[in-house]
Amino acid sequence: MDLIKLSNALIPDTDLLAPEEYESIYPPRNLEKGALVTRLAPSPTGFIHLGNLYSALADERAAHTTGGIFYLRIEDTDEKRKVDGAVESVIRSLKYFGIKFDEGAEIDSPLNNYGPYYQRQRAKIYRSFAKKLIAQGLAYPCFCSAEELDATREKQTQNKETTGYYGAYAKCRNLSEAEIYENLAKNKPFVIRLKSQGSIENKFTFNDAIKGDITVTENDQDVVILKSDGIPTYHFAHAIDDHFMRTTLVIRGEEWLSSLPVHLELHKALGFKPPRYAHTCSLMKMDGDTKRKLSKRKDPELSLDYYRKAGYYPLAVVKYLMTVLNSNFEEWELKNPDGDYRDFKFKIDKMGKSGALFDLEKLCDVSKTEISKLSAEQCYDFLKEWVDEFGTQTDKTHFADKEYIIKVLNLVMGTSGKKRRKDIERAEQGVRLIDYFFDDTFKVKDEYKYDKKTVNEVLKSFAELYDPADDNSAWFAKVKQVAGKVGFATEMSDYKANPEKYTGNVSNAAEIIRIAVTGSANSPDLCTIMSILGKERSLKRLAEGRV
Repeated sequence: MDLIKLSNALIPDTDLLAPEEYESIYPPRNLEKGALVTRLAPSPTGFIHLGNLYSALADERAAHTTGGIFYLRIEDTDEKRKVDGAVESVIRSLKYFGIKFDEGAEIDSPLNNYGPYYQRQRAKIYRSFAKKLIAQGLAYPCFCSAEELDATREKQTQNKETTGYYGAYAKCRNLSEAEIYENLAKNKPFVIRLKSQGSIENKFTFNDAIKGDITVTENDQDVVILKSDGIPTYHFAHAIDDHFMRTTLVIRGEEWLSSLPVHLELHKALGFKPPRYAHTCSLMKMDGDTKRKLSKRKDPELSLDYYRKAGYYPLAVVKYLMTVLNSNFEEWELKNPDGDYRDFKFKIDKMGKSGALFDLEKLCDVSKTEISKLSAEQCYDFLKEWVDEFGTQTDKTHFADKEYIIKVLNLVMGTSGKKRRKDIERAEQGVRLIDYFFDDTFKVKDEYKYDKKTVNEVLKSFAELYDPADDNSAWFAKVKQVAGKVGFATEMSDYKANPEKYTGNVSNAAEIIRIAVTGSANSPDLCTIMSILGKERSLKRLAEGRV
């Protein structure tokens, strides 16, 4: 068979460059020894999830820890799945978490020398290499219809055989020259398939950058490399792109392990040295007593939108994921509590080899800690950004008074004292936490533990004594005075010695006032709260708190 003639018949394009010309168009990168080139290569489907962030963080850290390059490539070979604005959404979502690309799709960078970064714009490169493989006898046309392929798959399933296009089931693999040209003359649609040289009888050892040595079976599937519209499949395109974008490390989910033999054979057929592959373990969660993979359908926390809408502090999400990526990060941070996580020496081989447990409660704790480190002004900016995007109109009105919110945050966060409070875990909860400082969102959440007469007497008596000019000492002295008046112990030691002698203790009296003023039995310093609210509003709440 004249393979050169066949390659020209199947791919008649006259404007294709010779495959070897691309080596000079995309030369090896000028980087220091050991510098890694990594990529994030999502499909433009519009859904970016926690797994993408997890991989992107690993990619970004691996590249930048070694002085390398992290780039964005868009794998848009499946036009049906494309969603408008999806690429911008990826960039925006990752930027929110502090992850930035050095080059790539929609990235304004002087390093953009290895594009286009959209696969559909690289069609001529793929067609050039497909044509070369046909000419070498390593690829061939397949004219099987979708119905024929479905029937084959059904038969294989019934016979409990591996599904796919291989061996005796590869009907077009050995078509004669006459049969091929007869099908072309009839304008029968066709795809181009790899003519696999592998055998499932052969196994070999592959060194995964995360999992170490693993044994895999050679590929024997004649996978599609060019679809009937001339656009490549993911398998074919990624091998060519990773070579010419000079990717040195591909970090991807372990679900791609089954495709590894295909990808290695494609690199071999194309004459390329494959990059190192690192297969990450799946993100898991506890479901009762068992672990399971995070699911798009079952787990809202898989979507990155969940963290933005709930208002998790972005640096906290990144730091928590760092603890999942490298277990020794937590130990490093304990020694460097004020250190930049980017100073941590991230290592691919320190990543877990089995399922990584995602713990939302632990993330909340990390978020509380990170928010507690902020100044009141920084916290205001963080909360206001959330309010501007997700808050109610009432929230927006509240946050328009920056000076008032700063006073509230200084108290709620304990920024004026040595010990910081950790009451705010995320923006949505933080905004709701300070609702009681505004009359239009103030609600009484907790109930009094004492009878109507006692409650009313405490509130009425304290209102008569309240003076906003009092400092904490004078303020508390008046609480004691009221407590003694209604039969509460004014000293805790007296109450502990003879509890049956008293209605309650001074802290119980203070709790009655606290519930009336804040709506809750727990709050920061009540004297300061009343000072922020002002005399008029404080007295109004004491009056309205009576039952």
